[in-house]
Amino acid sequence: MSEQTHMINKDKEMSLDQVESVMQRMDPEQKEDILESFDAFKQYLSKRVSLGESLGLDEEQMSKVAQKIADILALKEEPRNREEKLLQELWNVADNEEKLILARVLVRFVKADS
Repeated sequence: MSEQTHMINKDKEMSLDQVESVMQRMDPEQKEDILESFDAFKQYLSKRVSLGESLGLDEEQMSKVAQKIADILALKEEPRNREEKLLQELWNVADNEEKLILARVLVRFVKADS
């Protein structure tokens, strides 16, 4: 079982520190590949959503994790394409409730696309 799977399974509520820790351990080349194109980002997110579903996470729990990931990306990563730039700009003007809604929409978006 991967460390990421173990953390999610442990309490099904990841803290921002846990999410950031997992992201920091990601191979920089892998992260660059994921963020390079919006299609690659969608595929990666789709795989994470499938993993969450297989672990028994509901849509709300996955949306909260997606919100934490988006918070980190908005603060620490520069957009690499127009879609990421749009998402970052929307994220930066949204309040916490709206961010959760955007995260929920992203989770549904990748589920519908798979």
